[in-house]
Amino acid sequence: MSTRIRIRMSARPIDEPHRAASQLELLFDLVFVVAVAAATAQLAHHIADGHAWTGLAGFLQVFFAIWWAWMNFTWFASSYDTDDVAYRLLTMVQMAGVLVLAAGVPATATGDYRAVAAGYLVMRIGLVTQWLRAGLEDPARRRTAFRYAAGITVLQVGWVGWLLLGETGVLSPGTRTVCFLALAAAELAVPHWAERPGATTWHPHHIAKRYGLFTIILLGESVLAAISGVRGALQAAEISAAFVTIAVSGLVLLFATWWLYFLEPAGDGLRDRREGSYLWGYGHFGIFAALGASLEVAVEDTGHHLPASPLLISYAVAASVGVFLVLLWLVHVPIVARTVLRPGAVSACATVVFLLPLAAPWTGVAVVVAGIAAACALLVAFTITLERKRSPS
Repeated sequence: MSTRIRIRMSARPIDEPHRAASQLELLFDLVFVVAVAAATAQLAHHIADGHAWTGLAGFLQVFFAIWWAWMNFTWFASSYDTDDVAYRLLTMVQMAGVLVLAAGVPATATGDYRAVAAGYLVMRIGLVTQWLRAGLEDPARRRTAFRYAAGITVLQVGWVGWLLLGETGVLSPGTRTVCFLALAAAELAVPHWAERPGATTWHPHHIAKRYGLFTIILLGESVLAAISGVRGALQAAEISAAFVTIAVSGLVLLFATWWLYFLEPAGDGLRDRREGSYLWGYGHFGIFAALGASLEVAVEDTGHHLPASPLLISYAVAASVGVFLVLLWLVHVPIVARTVLRPGAVSACATVVFLLPLAAPWTGVAVVVAGIAAACALLVAFTITLERKRSPS
């Protein structure tokens, strides 16, 4: 689509045929790669040092900011992508905020969230301006757009207050966490409140494609994390049977998670049951967060004696895979009449995945990761076979 100097921002049709992700949206996702990479690398370091819980808490807070900023832009763009100069410039402002946020991720290890908060603020300024423009130029949904702008602005004031009170010591670490959870819950409530006067016209298949593209980006981050571990092992000349086993198993896990995610017809489900979009969209926070950097630690463990125990490293891998499997089934329940993933099969696979790490002290991490990969591969094979029997070509 050619860039237009200035056009009126109006809602795009819900049933627009062949709606695809724009070049600007692809660039937007590319910028997020930097932020996701910074967050997952920091989580991997915490796991390797044996401080998984501390690292996970910080990772989830930072990842919420990344994920929510991506969510806000994605659903807005699905309704109001005009692709003119003003729209592109404001989107680029949000991209700049993402890069500032990414630069501030390492500092969060010591409790310094100033750069992350600054980047988040920049992103929110761009988004609020977009919603104000939509409210001014789309009279039919003016109240909805202005509600979005007001809700986001009020909560941004809350985030700034959270940062300042935390930096000055007014909020204790425990109280700071509680306030973070309260603000995050309020953020999740804004779309439901804002759309009471009238729903936005997001495109179901476009949204499904956008989530699919972000899933692929996160899978790519897992590959990148694993490769960094492989590179370290190669540089140390520590090629062993365990190393090869984890490398191959990681590749199998990549293929299996990709295959499982795209088995479910999310676009058709969102079209037929738009009311289920909240649970589907919000549930992806866990799915996206689960595709973390645990494999990097598992690969690194084959060439170095890490402080983390084999049990902890194995459970880092198992938890991410198990959460992914369970949530992948759960988020599709509200939008499809019959999920492709059978609940019994998912439950059995997830149970095996969560139990396998218990053997790590005796078998080692490599055998556990291989077992997890094999369980996921079997789930893929079982699901495909069952679907072919139910829907013969």
